[in-house]
Formats: sequence, C-alpha cells, structure tokens
Amino acid sequence: MTADPSPGVRAGVAVLAVLIGVLAAVSDPGSAAGLALVALAVVVIGLWVALPRLPSAVVAVGVVVPVVAAARSGQFEPALFLVSMLATGVAWFERSTPVAVAVGVLGAASPLVARLLMPPQESFSYWIWVLGIVFPWVLGRLVRRQFELLARLEAAQRELAARVVTEERQRIARDVHDLVGHGLAAVLLQITGARHVLRRNPDAADEALAAAETAGRASMAELRRTMSLLRNASEAAPAPGLDGLADLVRDVREQGLAVRHTITGDPAAVDDGQALAVHRIVQESLTNALRHAPRADTAVAVTIGPDDVAFDVTSSGPVTPRADDDRPRYGLVGMRERAELAGGELTAAPTPHGWRVRGRIPARGAT
Repeated sequence: MTADPSPGVRAGVAVLAVLIGVLAAVSDPGSAAGLALVALAVVVIGLWVALPRLPSAVVAVGVVVPVVAAARSGQFEPALFLVSMLATGVAWFERSTPVAVAVGVLGAASPLVARLLMPPQESFSYWIWVLGIVFPWVLGRLVRRQFELLARLEAAQRELAARVVTEERQRIARDVHDLVGHGLAAVLLQITGARHVLRRNPDAADEALAAAETAGRASMAELRRTMSLLRNASEAAPAPGLDGLADLVRDVREQGLAVRHTITGDPAAVDDGQALAVHRIVQESLTNALRHAPRADTAVAVTIGPDDVAFDVTSSGPVTPRADDDRPRYGLVGMRERAELAGGELTAAPTPHGWRVRGRIPARGAT
C-alpha cells in the first residue's frame, strides 16, 4: 500500500470537478466570461489528474485565480467548491508538507479575496466558505497520514517476515550442521582410522568400523527425532539437554578422544531451550577437538548457578591446524549464534597449550 492515491481516485476527482462546474453554471449563472473562467478551472483540475507530476502550486494558481475572478461578480458562487476540492486533493496527494500548507492557505484566502473584489451590494457568506475549505484540507492531510502509517506498517511487516525467514534459515543451517556434520565427522574419522590399519591390524580396523557404524546410527536416530519434532512437536522425543552430556562424552571417548567432564549444580533448574543450547555448543566443541586435537586432553566443565549456566571446554595438547583455513568456520559461527540467541555469550580462541571454548547462558530463557 502507498500513501499516493490510485488512478481511480484521481479519475473521480476529475469527474467531481466537472459536476461542480455544471452545478455552478446552472444554479448561479452569470456572464459568458465567468463561465469560461469556471471551465478553465475545471480543465486545470483535469490536467492535474492526467499529469500527476504537474506541480501542486501551479495547479492551485490555475484553479484559485479563475474561480475568484468568476465569483467576484457575485455569480458562480458554487465554483468555490472547486477550491475546496482542490485543497482536499492537494492535502492528500502532495508529499511535501510545506507545499500542501501553502495551497491550503491560498485556498482558505480565496473566499476573502473574492469578497473584497465583489461589489458592495452583493452578499457573500465568505466565512462559511473558509471553513468549507480548511476543514476538508485537514481531513485530506489526515487521510494521507493514515495511508503513510499503513504503508510503513506493511513495510515493517515485510521486513519482519524477511528477517524471520533469514533467522529460520540460519536455525535450520545450525541444526543440519549439528545433526549431519557431527555424525559425518565422527564416521569419517573412524573410517579414516580403519583404512590406515586395515592391512596390518584387521581387529583395530574392525573396531573403528564398528564405532563408525555406532556413530552413524546415533546420528540417524537424532535426525529422525528432529524430523519428528518438525512434523509433530507433540509426538517428538525430548531434545537433548544437560543430562545427555554424559552420553555425549562417552561417545566421543569411544572414538578416541581423552575427555572428562563435570557438572556442578542441578540440571533441572535450567530451561529445556537453554540446556539444548549448552548441549549443542559442547557437542560442537568436542567434535572440533576430536577433529583437530585428537591427542589432546580435553576437559568439559558445566557449572549451573542460580541465574546462569557457565560452560568451559578446554583442550590441552597438540592442535592440528586446518589445511583449508580460508573455509568459513561455520561451527564457531553456529556456537556463537546459539549462545547469543539464548541470551548469553561465548568466546573461542587458542591458548598457549591448546584451545578453549567458554561462555555463559542464562538458566532461564526470556519470556
């Protein structure tokens, strides 16, 4: 929606101007010169309708001057309706407030000027006409203001809808990364290990493939749970939280990472959404440790306070740099986004002895 009138509204203005001109000629007839002046005002309004870019100030002069000149003889008084209609249209159609005000003042002054030029013996209720011009002008300006507010509201709604779509795409990207990326990373690590020892140690290769199978099944189970949540939230299994950290650590330990964890506090005091955010951040941190610091000693510490949950994942030992360092770090981006969306903060940076991820998330989500 736009504050500017539609072509149909403008066409209605032209039709109304013609009717007013006919009314003025029939109800209060005068000389042929006066009739020509009224017709000129009607033609100017018609040009304004046909040429929307015609300046409002020019249109105002082209209407007010002929109408005042026609009415000064005492006839064609109804032609002042053309000035009232002009003031209303400019108040609605004109984007510039100073121009709209100037036209309104000019229109309101036209009955006074006509009375001054009129013969003394002629009677003329000019104050009624002033009110009949000013009041419609105010209504026209209010109409434009309402249409502008509606246009801004629709623009804000479109922007909000686009933002919601963007945030939903980011959420889906994080979930896909968590569900598919972690599982594939674990499977690929085990398969790579199995290939290296396949000929010289078949038993170790078999164990690695079994671990890859276990990781793949676990990833598929979580993917099915998430798909069930998307299809029907009421039938979905509960999302992983702080209670699932022990299973997460055990799975990573079985894949070869030396990791220990501690949880201080009551996990039940943390909202499900906040607990899920901590779980995903720790999961991503352990996956990165398994991928880039498999020989390091990793410690996970989660401390549940009365107001927030602090988490710390520290890897002490050799860290393998990434060969594709130019590739976007979607894992780190996803962790930071999860922490920020939960109302917390996160830092991830190298240390003199390895790598550390730590942060804080409110224990209760915002209402």
